[in-house]
Amino acid sequence: MKTPDKVQVASAVAAAGRPRQWYESLDTVVEKALQPHGPEVAGRFLQSLTRRLIPPGQGGFRPVSTPYINTIPPEEQPAFPGDRELERRIKSIVRWNAMAMVVQANMRTNVGGHISSFASSATLYEVAFNHFLRGPTEDFVGDLVFFQGHSAPGIYARAFLEGRLTETQLRNFRQELAPGGGLSSYPHPYLMPEFWQFPTVSMGLGPIVSIYTARFIRYLRDRGLFAGQEPKVVCFVGDGETDEPETLGSITLASREQLDNLIWVVNCNLQRLDGPVRGNGKIIQELEAVFSGAGWNVIKVIWGSDWDPLLAADKSGLLLKRMEEAVDGDYQKYSVEPGSYTRKHFFGKYPELLELVNHLTDDQIRKLMRGGHDPVKVYAAYAAAWAHKGQPTVILAKTIKGYGLGEAGEGRNITHQQKKLNEKELREFRTRFGIPISDEEIAEMPFYRPPDDSPEMRYLHERRRALGGYLPQRRVIPQPLPVPGREYFAEFFKGSGNLEVSSTMAFVRMLSLLLRHKEIGKRIVPIIPDEARTFGLDALFREVGIYSSKGQLYEPVDKKSLLYYLEKKDGQILEEGITEAGAMSSFIAAGTSYANLRLPMIPFYIYYSMFGFQRVGDLMWLAGDIRARGFLLGATYGRTTLNGEGLQHQDGHSLLLASTIPTLLAYDPAFAYELAIIVSDGLRRMYVDQQDVFYFITLYNENMPMPPMPPGVEEGILRGLYKYKPGPEGLKLKAHIFGSGTIIRSALRAQEILAERYGVSADVWSATSYKSLRNDALRCERWNMLHPTEPPRKPYVVELLEKEQGPFVAVSDNMKMVPDQIAPWVPGGLTTLGTDGFGRSDTRPRLRRFFEVDAECTVIATLWALAKQRKVKPSLVAQAIKDLDVDPEKAHPEIV
Repeated sequence: MKTPDKVQVASAVAAAGRPRQWYESLDTVVEKALQPHGPEVAGRFLQSLTRRLIPPGQGGFRPVSTPYINTIPPEEQPAFPGDRELERRIKSIVRWNAMAMVVQANMRTNVGGHISSFASSATLYEVAFNHFLRGPTEDFVGDLVFFQGHSAPGIYARAFLEGRLTETQLRNFRQELAPGGGLSSYPHPYLMPEFWQFPTVSMGLGPIVSIYTARFIRYLRDRGLFAGQEPKVVCFVGDGETDEPETLGSITLASREQLDNLIWVVNCNLQRLDGPVRGNGKIIQELEAVFSGAGWNVIKVIWGSDWDPLLAADKSGLLLKRMEEAVDGDYQKYSVEPGSYTRKHFFGKYPELLELVNHLTDDQIRKLMRGGHDPVKVYAAYAAAWAHKGQPTVILAKTIKGYGLGEAGEGRNITHQQKKLNEKELREFRTRFGIPISDEEIAEMPFYRPPDDSPEMRYLHERRRALGGYLPQRRVIPQPLPVPGREYFAEFFKGSGNLEVSSTMAFVRMLSLLLRHKEIGKRIVPIIPDEARTFGLDALFREVGIYSSKGQLYEPVDKKSLLYYLEKKDGQILEEGITEAGAMSSFIAAGTSYANLRLPMIPFYIYYSMFGFQRVGDLMWLAGDIRARGFLLGATYGRTTLNGEGLQHQDGHSLLLASTIPTLLAYDPAFAYELAIIVSDGLRRMYVDQQDVFYFITLYNENMPMPPMPPGVEEGILRGLYKYKPGPEGLKLKAHIFGSGTIIRSALRAQEILAERYGVSADVWSATSYKSLRNDALRCERWNMLHPTEPPRKPYVVELLEKEQGPFVAVSDNMKMVPDQIAPWVPGGLTTLGTDGFGRSDTRPRLRRFFEVDAECTVIATLWALAKQRKVKPSLVAQAIKDLDVDPEKAHPEIV
């Protein structure tokens, strides 16, 4: 019996006229149309009524939890359009090859791998591949799919059937360095740049990046940069993965922006790595409440088709009640026990329920299917999700972890770690899924691919052709951009004269110039996590506007001021609010637009430096893996430069953390001209030469006169070190001081003191990138080791310093380990001053004395380095400590 249709409900409400009469009319509907058909029908009617009264994207009351049944009733399911038997056969072959891949790898090498996640989600993937996920064509970028990381074997197995991967590659799963090539453990674009698009196995990162990717597509569309068919962004998520803060942390953005181009499929197999996700509760109901409350369209796929007759026959509502009562720990138990156990413990709680299943055998009860394994139910959910407008959609699909593995791991707590099957388990798996492999072959775990002209293979390829092509697929079409040359930044090469500016101010001016560039200005994406006024970027509010999909529906309180907060539908700034994870996800979406959307964009993400690598370092690592391009600007950098803030804000270690990401170029410029050279070269490398690198650049908030650029220093700026200001001539003693960032002022002041009071001529060098210097030295060292009979190569830092006389001292607003990266290649070693320890709230002079990076401590360190070389007496160092009023017993900056 169908629920009351729109006409029945509309006529009842129209006849009522007033609220009291509305209730009377609804009472009539309930009494005459609903009660005879049981609580399931009533529950569905109320859900349907709410959806119809409150259109998507509008406010109003919405229930956050609905009965523990499928959202889509049987009578509303569309007809399944495919050949179910052929699709079942293809799925079975994919499952076999996925399992064989992992088991083979572990038989020979014990390299690991996971079977169970894909086993639970095979139907979810296969229905999507056969009917919904569109591949890239000449005119369409293809749907953007975030595959669940632990399901990678299943995706590889399908690509093998499609002829996109070889048997050798499958045999070398997790053995990428094996002869003939192999496959990465999880989705890694850096390792498989023509296959994977999105890294997803650092759990939680795929979901949050998918949200901001879907929003970035709308940003490009609203700015008139992206036209044509819009891709769907589809993210496959594990139910245990939703415990990661990044997974659910930004879901309200998706509903607020009405991202109906975003679909999540949550594989609710009720288990995480060690045990149940919510053994004492219900993860599906919990997630429904979370997503419904956040404004998402929620579709639950809990029960398979063979439950439909039982629910229809449940006039008393006891079956629905029992479904509600049982917790996820119970359902996990039912998946591993025989049907007799489920009959007794699930149905047997109420005698009426036992009568409901009297016609079923124990084996039939055991095989009652969960919705996520039923292609009919999954197809209905996908069809509804793809058609839904005005909201993002989440599909909560109930499955069994390790489905099909039988006693080898189906539904058991050890399932996630299952990597091996014995011969008996292999035979059972083969028989269950009808794989034509003999008993004699079974021990070898051979892969199976049907003949090319078989019905299965013809169907497989026909479905992908109909949907545009194969997935996953990363297709990069090089599109060099007409980026400006160095001459465009000429004003920064002249210096600021008597005007004092910070490197942050210089960057803001630089960004403003780039936004006005007639060729690439529209491709610049400024990204800020609610700190624009801190960084002086509020001038851009009026210039290019803040992006809002709704425009500005209010009059801002500061409308009368020059730099008021201006939101525009075609605004260029992504002002993300207080979310570094969200802002970094926008950076990733913009930085991969060249590959995923065939539209190169240039992100400049400027943020409070301390809240970069330290807070969202995992996303920054992902940016390297995903081959993102763009600029990260760590503003308010420095342990002592950011005076007044203290321990939680003062950053002296991001350059050290940046050194861990292979594709990240890290710079610590002191002057505006250095910054201009670095940005100019970065634009060339990423957007002309098409290098898959990205940049981290420190910015300071201390004002100082910016000097003009000395001649011939460009190479040194980019390679990491150059002589900025030679010491005075005619002095007997020689030394060298490396300065970085704003602390180069300590080096310059120390240069003066050393010359005037101690007869030392100290050259001041600007050290812009210790990471670049170290990497160059490591490359040379490796080449020399592997070519022992050829003339050795010299690292750049050695070439630069080997003829210099005197000791070398480095001073910066970083931990000492940052300059110490090059210590092995500095002649005579390196004396390092830095800011190890927690920050303090105080003034710059006091902080710099505390951390011993001020000019006076730099003088003492230089004299001490000379004393160690026996070029001055230790007594001179002692006298300098007294002369410069440095307390030798002062507190140490807390190194434990």
